[in-house]
Amino acid sequence: MPEGHTLHRLARLHKRRYAGAPVSVSSPQGRFAAEASRLDGRVLVSAEAHGKHLFHHYGPQGTVHVHLGLYGTFGEAKLPASAPVGQVRMRLEGRTHWTDLRGPTRCELLDEAQVDAIKARLGPDPLRADADPDRAWARISRSRTSIAALLMDQSVLAGVGNVYRAEVLFRHGVPPLLAGRELDRALWDDMWADLVALMRDGVRVGRIDTVAPEHLPEATGRAPRQDRHGGEVYVYRRAGEECLVCGTSVAHADLVGRNLYWCPACQPA
Repeated sequence: MPEGHTLHRLARLHKRRYAGAPVSVSSPQGRFAAEASRLDGRVLVSAEAHGKHLFHHYGPQGTVHVHLGLYGTFGEAKLPASAPVGQVRMRLEGRTHWTDLRGPTRCELLDEAQVDAIKARLGPDPLRADADPDRAWARISRSRTSIAALLMDQSVLAGVGNVYRAEVLFRHGVPPLLAGRELDRALWDDMWADLVALMRDGVRVGRIDTVAPEHLPEATGRAPRQDRHGGEVYVYRRAGEECLVCGTSVAHADLVGRNLYWCPACQPA
């Protein structure tokens, strides 16, 4: 599932390419046809992301809410648009570009109250200027749940997925099964600041990089990481491989239905 930086990149791209002018909206697949007909020819006012949710605002006509889920993707190219290929839920055409949305978990037209209700269910997003890390800390500091599970709970913290979760815990030496209420406040402040910096870099470069310069391939002589997720990381999807810092085998377990990765030596219980 795409993490928060991907949705913020999409929001910036769509705002730059489509906002401020009338757009053509259609649903070649048909599942969004009635909503698309209400928006077709209207001005896309703005686009924004909150966590893993994308919002296209059309003023009084409402807001398109998109959650990509596990399989959703946007594909974009310059005009003229080609014929739809596959199950295109929503097609957007602007002045210079067009984009197709396929396979989202959610693609729906909402009113302002419904949008506000979604945002109210979400925790603070490290990539948003209005984020309040104290809100997340209030939940974490009272919880017996593991910090690894809390970081993935979108009602606690919005936008952090499995990669950022594993990497920020490693970077701060936090054992993933530590109860939230046992986490030190100063350590949480450092983790929040690190997430802000890492995720902003993810928005900028379009991938997740978490490895310090001294541990990069060009510094150590190791082979670059080969993974469809891209980016250089410490523990994510490196189970059984040597830790880049201490050489211990990276551990792996299942936690709340998701893969968890950590270094037993660098993140001692």
